[in-house]
Amino acid sequence: MVLTPVPAKAQQLYQELGGREGISQLVESLILEIATDDRIIHYFADADIDRFHEMLTLHICEVTGGPCTYTGAPMPEVHRGMAISASEFNALVEDLIAAMEAEKIPVGTQNKLLAILAAMRDDVIRL
Repeated sequence: MVLTPVPAKAQQLYQELGGREGISQLVESLILEIATDDRIIHYFADADIDRFHEMLTLHICEVTGGPCTYTGAPMPEVHRGMAISASEFNALVEDLIAAMEAEKIPVGTQNKLLAILAAMRDDVIRL
């Protein structure tokens, strides 16, 4: 992981999510939600879950103003050939909301994260 300095104001969402530890816990909760979601679990059948956890934690850390640098492939490349539908994307969003609820993340903070991730929707839904 490469750490880069981020201005304090830009770190607000990162801090609201509990920093790196809070984001890591959120991703763990998300993975548990996905594991019981028949709508999308098949996408993760052959996944390296530890790597998925690490890469998603880094990604969320970076996009929320944290001192992390995401080192994985760009989102279009990661999802190329997966034929993820809008309903499957929405299923993952529902799982993320459930994970945020389980972690007791305030709704306002949830909405800030969802807004950032929603901007990546077209990079994930690649029919």
